[in-house]
Amino acid sequence: MLLRTKLILSFSIVIIIGVFLSALVGVHLIGSTVISQAQDKVRLDLNSAREVYVEEAENIKNTVRLTAIRFFIEDALSAHNYKILIEELNNIQERESLDILILVDRQGYVIEDPTDHNTQRLYLHDDIVDWVKINKKAVVSTEIISGERLSNLNPDLAQHAKIKLIPTPKARPRTEIEETSGMVIKAAAPVFDRDDKLLGILYGGRLLNRNFKIVDKVKDIVYRGEQYKDKDIGTATIFLDDLRISTNVVTADGSRAIGTRVSEEVYDQVVVRGIPWIGRAFVVNAWYRTAYEPIRDINDNIIGMLYVGILEEPYVDLKNRIIIIFLGIALLSGIILSVIAYFSATHITRPIKALLFATDKIAHGDLSHRVNIDSHDEIGQLGESFNHMTSELQKATEELVGLTKSLEKKVRKKTDELKKAQVSLIESEKLASLGKLAAGIAHEINNPLTSILINSHLVAEQLQDKNDLARFLAIIIDETERCAKIVKGLLQFSRQSLPEKKPISINELIQSTLLLFDSQVLVSNVRVEKEIDERLPQVMVDDNKIKQVFTNLILNALDAMPEGGILSIRSRLSDDKKFIEITFKDTGCGIDDKNIGKIFDPFFSTKGVKGTGLGLSVSYGIIKQHDGSVDVQSSLGRGTTITIRLPVQATDVK
Repeated sequence: MLLRTKLILSFSIVIIIGVFLSALVGVHLIGSTVISQAQDKVRLDLNSAREVYVEEAENIKNTVRLTAIRFFIEDALSAHNYKILIEELNNIQERESLDILILVDRQGYVIEDPTDHNTQRLYLHDDIVDWVKINKKAVVSTEIISGERLSNLNPDLAQHAKIKLIPTPKARPRTEIEETSGMVIKAAAPVFDRDDKLLGILYGGRLLNRNFKIVDKVKDIVYRGEQYKDKDIGTATIFLDDLRISTNVVTADGSRAIGTRVSEEVYDQVVVRGIPWIGRAFVVNAWYRTAYEPIRDINDNIIGMLYVGILEEPYVDLKNRIIIIFLGIALLSGIILSVIAYFSATHITRPIKALLFATDKIAHGDLSHRVNIDSHDEIGQLGESFNHMTSELQKATEELVGLTKSLEKKVRKKTDELKKAQVSLIESEKLASLGKLAAGIAHEINNPLTSILINSHLVAEQLQDKNDLARFLAIIIDETERCAKIVKGLLQFSRQSLPEKKPISINELIQSTLLLFDSQVLVSNVRVEKEIDERLPQVMVDDNKIKQVFTNLILNALDAMPEGGILSIRSRLSDDKKFIEITFKDTGCGIDDKNIGKIFDPFFSTKGVKGTGLGLSVSYGIIKQHDGSVDVQSSLGRGTTITIRLPVQATDVK
């Protein structure tokens, strides 16, 4: 790969990674910033909605409190003029747009018009009334009034409060099909006489079911009727439990979503656990950034929720537009930087190309060539150094040519001397080997001859005792056979003939050799494990000589395991496919480190009188005749591994 290409790729990778990380971080920051701003806004909007709700409740409380201190109530109660009292309260109720405004006596019974022929007076058992009886001051709270009580107070009000439950996605399961209870902002105030004696309690309230005054006021104040794609951006809702009883959230047909319900996830957090919800939520048919908080009654029980939400779609679209613009800028920056990188790489590599051309010239023998680089940076300094190096190289080459001619003469002279010395050394080694061989022969033959002589004398002395004659003669025969064995091995070592090579399967040769040792292996309690590569090619060897090598190695392995063991034989093709490797591995006594270098020496043996010391020497000579090699690895007490490598003809390797 060209250097310019490498530089361009390196610059491009840096640019791509930089642009990618910038885009990734930018997209994340943009997305989180836009959405977090929307969420922060809706959190503030919930505060505004709460203020509107509290203000409405305070207005009802003030209306009830101020009405309770008017003199006409005290006068009417003192004079038992209930008809005028009821008429005046009805006028105030209508004028102040209250759904409920009644007066109860100290026992809790509703004071009614005496002309009403109801025989049973209505007893109003209410927590807020009980609270005023105890605390003797005005109070306001949001309460749930059952459908039955609403019907007793005002049948029309009970009918107005009924809301059918509409199936809503993600809402919790409910078995009811209709809600009859009403959520009411209720206020109560004590009525005293001039002696501050409690005469009764004035009780008033406004039903929130299908009353859109609060939610529309929140929408007008906070969101000012702003829309996005014909949808109101902001919405507000009052929930009774999980049911929308007052809302400006609309369904798909454009009607208010009265009767729809909040998602189960929001319900569990706000109503069940009492924790405000600030986050993303599915509202009827769209996703909103929302805020919910619980509405509690006078006993601090959660009876509903107050909600505000901003349509998520405009913020998502804004986020996407900003992201697209940001990514476009990042992409454009990447393209511009890539173009700059291309021209920068070209500018950097131009003088390097000149150096490369000059190097090629010098490599082909033109030492007079010089580079011309005008820059004053590191590359310019490199060009000057290159020219200086070339000049010095030219001088050194001229000197080297003269020196080489002189050196060639000296080398030829020394080579002749070395050849003579080498011939002399070979002759010396041959003589030393012959001397070593003669010494070995004299030592090995002398012992059995001495034994023959001694036992011969014994035979002569014991001729009269012919029963012992057979025993002494057996000793003579054993020692004589040992001498014959040594002489035979010596002859094999000294008269090694050239191998008669022919194509042979090494695996078949291993199998046939092992057949000769079946009974001996069984008697020696040795287990033979074979790992034979059946794909081995044939090799050009003398099968008799190689079989002799295998026989020697197997015998040595059996002798090394007198108590039994494992003999592993493996054949395989070498990694370079130029040799066949045959490995003989035993678990016997092993060879000491000081002796392992001597095992191929003639007459060296670790078997005592049992061995001649010629088996491995003969085997080593046979393998060398086949241009092979022998490798020995051994550890005392852990066994020995001998690996033979025989060359394979190239045409036989697949």
